[in-house]
Amino acid sequence: MARTLKNRFESRFLIRFLESPTLFASCFTSSRSLQTLAYEEVQTSGDRESESTALILHGLLGSGRNWRSFSRSLASSLSVSSASDWKMILVDLRNHGRSAEVEGLNPPHDLVNSAKDLADLVKASGWNWPDVVIGHSLGGKVALQFMESCARGDFGESASPPKQLWVLDSVPGEVKAEKSDGEVEKVLKTLQSLPSSIPSRKWLVDRMVELGFSRSLSEWIGSNLKRSGDSETWTFNLDGAVQMFNSYRETSYWSLLENPPKETEINFVIAEKSDRWDNDTTKRLETIANQRQNVAEGKVATHLLRNSGHWVHTDNPKGLLEIVSPNFFSPHE
Repeated sequence: MARTLKNRFESRFLIRFLESPTLFASCFTSSRSLQTLAYEEVQTSGDRESESTALILHGLLGSGRNWRSFSRSLASSLSVSSASDWKMILVDLRNHGRSAEVEGLNPPHDLVNSAKDLADLVKASGWNWPDVVIGHSLGGKVALQFMESCARGDFGESASPPKQLWVLDSVPGEVKAEKSDGEVEKVLKTLQSLPSSIPSRKWLVDRMVELGFSRSLSEWIGSNLKRSGDSETWTFNLDGAVQMFNSYRETSYWSLLENPPKETEINFVIAEKSDRWDNDTTKRLETIANQRQNVAEGKVATHLLRNSGHWVHTDNPKGLLEIVSPNFFSPHE
């Protein structure tokens, strides 16, 4: 079965990226404009009459490639269950991944401009407006801002809000300093204190472990280095990422959840072992979800992901897929 699916999909992809039994990712940076975000593309088989688009948004200091494995699994599942073909766009947000090298993504580096970047990418690429946006952590709030901006008409009359959002372990309100464990702030301050050129990945990991960070987190941070001459530099724009994190903390979307656009659905996935949530936030979100159960009027739903911390796509990707796939938007329902 895996070989059959592979043969069906292979001709649809432009460039192979990592071996997979069912799907390959085609990766390219848009050449239509120097000011559009970098992205990769994962598609289902391509033999159906219609095609729908989903944007996949990573978290702080990450990149689209973090979501390759999950996106392939989701596309494989949808190739069987969905009546539409799906094109999944794994975006590198501004200041992150290959988009950190893109010219023209000017300050302020906030959620509003991050959402506008997505709209500019859709327009420049000639895609239909996305039916679904999936965002993790920082990307979750960018997704909420994208829906709000679409509904408000910020991107023009042709823009329509996504039919469905998946906000993965991202709190919708402001993140108060007293309600945060401060780990993210500590990581950012530590990175800002390091030299701009890092001697080696091993040096970085050892240094961060010495400063009290876990080895797994330190190695993940190290994966964001790239070779530059005899040393290593960051794949992200650190100062810009810090500004985006500040915008993430300061921005609230409770009003959007209380009055979502009609014919839309906003799904929150809360990781069971995540440290991002407090009881007041969870209760407020569940209260709104109980009041907003009709898609026609704008629906809000919550899902609990068992056996997972904040890194939902690596802690429990199977459980995440079992939540997302059967509840994924179907354009023909």
